[in-house]
Amino acid sequence: MPLLPDELWRRILEIGVQSGGFSYKDLCCLSISCRRFHRLSDEDVLWSHLLSSDFPSSSSSSSSSSASSLTPKSLYKLRFDRDRNKKIAAHQRLVLRKESQILEHSRKLRDMKIRLSQETQKMQATLVGFSNIHKSRQASVALNVWQPEIIRGRQKQLVEQCVVPAESRLHALEMELRLCKQQISGLEKAYKDEKQRLSLAEEELQSIRYHPLRDHKPLGSGNAECNIKSKKLKRCKAQSLACVYFLSLSFLFWVFTCKAFFFCSV
Repeated sequence: MPLLPDELWRRILEIGVQSGGFSYKDLCCLSISCRRFHRLSDEDVLWSHLLSSDFPSSSSSSSSSSASSLTPKSLYKLRFDRDRNKKIAAHQRLVLRKESQILEHSRKLRDMKIRLSQETQKMQATLVGFSNIHKSRQASVALNVWQPEIIRGRQKQLVEQCVVPAESRLHALEMELRLCKQQISGLEKAYKDEKQRLSLAEEELQSIRYHPLRDHKPLGSGNAECNIKSKKLKRCKAQSLACVYFLSLSFLFWVFTCKAFFFCSV
């Protein structure tokens, strides 16, 4: 290494920077290895090329009066610090946005829990109404049979409490029970989906905090593509089943037509 002239080392560094093999990190590591490399890695040609390749948008505006007095290395450091501060600010905004999404998902989960408990209580009240109607119907049947006066009075009291006919009340309670079951099943499915969204947002937040300067993409894009593919597969399966069903029906119709024609000819 000491036998090689500076021109050859300078040419090696220029080729490395121009081909993209050397980055600013490599030049900084070379500069602290020895005095010779410190002098060679500080040349303006290397840092001008790095400035134009790493910051192409800002290199055109580097000919201002304030930037003309700076060396390319100092200008690169200024652009790098500015870009790094932008990335840190964008990372902080992304973290705040993701935390607000997590809070929103948690709020929705709490609301769904409250609605689930309300619908469960309503279904239990409907079931209690069912049992009361069945008791009143049994009491009305029992009035036609001889019983002691005390038991007969209780049965009569139960029947007199039911002002609305039992059949209409049973129909209304059946409709209400069916509606409660549909609401509970829909809320349970929505609760499960919202919980998956919450866990996905928490994973994204951990990844964002672990890699603050990396460009992050939402993790749910892959799941959305998988859902689209599964829907397409289901649609294709349904279409193929419909075609098979139609072909089988047409084949059966053709068989019956042939048989009928055969019997008519005989």
